[in-house]
Amino acid sequence: MKQTNYLHPALFTAPTKNMGEGVYTKATLNAGTLIETAPVIVMSAAERLLLDKTLLHDYIFVWGDDEKSCALALGYISLYNHSYASNCEYEMDFKRGLMSVKTVRDIKRGSELFINYNGDWNNDKKVWFETAVTA
Repeated sequence: MKQTNYLHPALFTAPTKNMGEGVYTKATLNAGTLIETAPVIVMSAAERLLLDKTLLHDYIFVWGDDEKSCALALGYISLYNHSYASNCEYEMDFKRGLMSVKTVRDIKRGSELFINYNGDWNNDKKVWFETAVTA
């Protein structure tokens, strides 16, 4: 049986100054390190419309090749904060219902880990909460 969840032993969560809770490391991590794999709870397009009206909207990911469904990632994945200069990236495995996070650069002990909510670690397109503020 293949393992469906993994959490690097150096990871922990703690409050941030401006973004609620965040994910941090208590050890130096090298670029290319797998730090988490977690199962997801997939919800239909109809359920996504309902979730978009709740606080859970801030924690779900667009899911599926058609991008109509959504998923709530378990583990720490929904707690990684956004940065356009992220130090991690995530990958979705639609077939197995998993998300994984790995580092894209070396990360110093005590640092917060960030993902880019656009999916690509170097994508600078404005994310939903920035476009909603200016609209």
